[in-house]
Amino acid sequence: MKRLFANKKLLTDLCVILALLLLAGGLYLALLLGREAGGFAVVRVDGIETERHALSTDGVFPLNGGSNTLVIENGEAWLSEANCPDLLCVKMGKIRYNGQTITCLPNRLTVTVEGGESDGVDLVVG
Repeated sequence: MKRLFANKKLLTDLCVILALLLLAGGLYLALLLGREAGGFAVVRVDGIETERHALSTDGVFPLNGGSNTLVIENGEAWLSEANCPDLLCVKMGKIRYNGQTITCLPNRLTVTVEGGESDGVDLVVG
């Protein structure tokens, strides 16, 4: 009798785990497919916007008095150089989708992608 109960419990546990994995996979796909490319790389130093560059225009831009170098190419932005000791901001890679951010803590600098094609509606309450 106990063996049969143990098997039912195992089966229930496996079903719950499978359901959670399917739910997580579905959410991941929804987020992946729902991303939209941004329009601008917005540069902030100490939380204050200092520059805004269109992702549609390729170029190399010195930031924050030359402490960092922003590269924009093929609709993607990344920091190619920095004078900070760990270079984590350079290692963060390329960004192109709304909301993605590169942060350089020692230089108090952030580069955030904003302003893609959107209908402007974030929440509908009914």
